[in-house]
Amino acid sequence: MIQFPPIPVEHCVSSRLAEVDFNQLEFGKYMSDHMLVCHYSGKEWKTPAIVPYGPITMQPTALALHYGQSVFEGMKAFKLADGRASIFRIRKHWDRLQRTLARMCMPPVPFDLFEEGLKQLIALDRNWIPSAEGSSLYIRPLVFATEDRFGVKVSDEYMFIIMTGPVPPFYPRPLRVKVEDTYSRACKGGTGAAKCAGNYGGAFYATQLAREQGFDQVLWTDLSPELHIEESGTMNVFFVIGDKVVTPPLSETILEGVTRDSVLTLCGKLGIEVEQRPIPAMELLRAHRDGTLREAFGTGTAAVTAPICAIGVREATIELPDYSEDAVCKRLFRAMSDIQRGKAPDTEGWLTTV
Repeated sequence: MIQFPPIPVEHCVSSRLAEVDFNQLEFGKYMSDHMLVCHYSGKEWKTPAIVPYGPITMQPTALALHYGQSVFEGMKAFKLADGRASIFRIRKHWDRLQRTLARMCMPPVPFDLFEEGLKQLIALDRNWIPSAEGSSLYIRPLVFATEDRFGVKVSDEYMFIIMTGPVPPFYPRPLRVKVEDTYSRACKGGTGAAKCAGNYGGAFYATQLAREQGFDQVLWTDLSPELHIEESGTMNVFFVIGDKVVTPPLSETILEGVTRDSVLTLCGKLGIEVEQRPIPAMELLRAHRDGTLREAFGTGTAAVTAPICAIGVREATIELPDYSEDAVCKRLFRAMSDIQRGKAPDTEGWLTTV
């Protein structure tokens, strides 16, 4: 195997690390000292560089600003007891990025550029990784069109950036969610299975309306008469009904979450039975009435597992009891966190240490 060469580094003049109160982190507020930048033109990716985090320059006619060729990933790195850092599931995130790039007519990012860029950047800024339980270094790989052209076209030029920042737990308390029966996150044949920027902007309005009604997020549905559940806000969603964990099957309208895949693997290891099947919203009401709906939780990179305490289904609201430490979502969170932080064996090869 050919070793990827060291990436040129321009060190920041003065670190901003001392400005961060790691006991009072806010999600997305702080950015680490450096970022990786790589340009694409002439049908090839150029030599990457690691530079101080800061503004970038592009023209107002950059195609990403007009026609939506912008995609990203969300990843995490954790601090190990021996001082090294662990990056969680690099290959799985790269796989999803490639699928998204293909769907958006954008050039693939070579795996060695993606992997080595991550490793060298995280190694450089390892002191930015917080130590507190539930906190981590969030990693945001981003690719967007930069060609200076006003016409509607697929761009011939792109920028690839990796930036990082320390974050606390994304959802510090259980969520109240509303089953969405008017607006759709994605449609068949659309970009629902891709992690592109437009999917998020298009979801804001319904989420804003739900928050005005006292909810934190929406449960997206397929808007069929049965209102089959698809996702929970920006997360995949799971329910514990009886003795089984039930989750919607993947489809062209559901993003294939890396955390979702990890949770399914851990369920197998913990002896928890899983069903992947359509879940009508009214089934949740029936299961609540007969006492078999025990838990509901979202899964995603930012939150890992996020318990849901209430579900609004049209005029009705399901109130779920408090979650004990023996709850399935809490057990899954601990099992994954222990692997990510090196407290449990990484039998699946999920971690890359630097």
